[in-house]
Amino acid sequence: MDSTGDPADELRDLTRQLRAQIRRHLVLGAWAAPGGATAAYAGDAAAAADDAAPAASAPAASANVEDAAAAPAASANVEDAAASPPSLLFDDAAPVDPEQLVSLGRRTLAQIREELGDCKRCKLHSTRRSIVFGVGAEDAPLMFIGEAPGEQEDKRGEPFVGPAGELLDKMIEAMGWTRQTVFIANTTKCRPPGNRNPQPDELAQCTPFLDAQIRAIAPRIIVTLGRPAANHVLGKDAPISALRGRFHDRAGVRVMPTFHPAYLLRDPDKKKETWSDLKQVIAELERLGITPPNPPRG
Repeated sequence: MDSTGDPADELRDLTRQLRAQIRRHLVLGAWAAPGGATAAYAGDAAAAADDAAPAASAPAASANVEDAAAAPAASANVEDAAASPPSLLFDDAAPVDPEQLVSLGRRTLAQIREELGDCKRCKLHSTRRSIVFGVGAEDAPLMFIGEAPGEQEDKRGEPFVGPAGELLDKMIEAMGWTRQTVFIANTTKCRPPGNRNPQPDELAQCTPFLDAQIRAIAPRIIVTLGRPAANHVLGKDAPISALRGRFHDRAGVRVMPTFHPAYLLRDPDKKKETWSDLKQVIAELERLGITPPNPPRG
């Protein structure tokens, strides 16, 4: 903590972090916690103030251009998105209603998938082939979140299975993990037609299920892949180059944004920066006493 800062600002920041952590424990149904290492807040005062901003989902940018300006949302969809309930996990300002927490409490992934059903909550159901729910371990300490499923994912019903998915698997394996021991998901469960960006009303319908997955898994660290996923999870509208390279704190969950594997296929020079991000994740998991199934490489 910077000793030259305003003590009142520091106190407000500490209070915000404590409230966020308590809220997360309540959402997860934890009424007591064992002693030991916990995720420490990292980042300067400016980053902390930025991360404390209300988590309004930013318009998603094209997955093919990491630092391109976010596409404007259609006005017809803005009202639908604004009318949707806030995310309990990522909205720092969300009130903690005990009855609501019981009704939206921690469920298993199987229960969440059953509730999702043959989802027709938004217009994407009319063009999709498969619901891409996610894959991995229910108790994974490490979670990866990308934007929307693509063509190959829509065909197979599993996230990251094309060339970008093969690269992601290699990245995960280099960290000492496997596809089966982490959890991989997307911000939306259905492929938008033509691989366009998910629209606000579509994100609004899918976000509660993504939040429920996060509550069920309770990961210690989330790695977001590409600008759209990072902006959606963090409630920002910023280029990935401004977000990557450091942890962000969202309601007690550490979030590390990095480049999307599809972008790395087009610009292999960014692989070094991505590996630098992932090495920070490896080090933080080690600090938390979490050992990967296999030794990390490099």
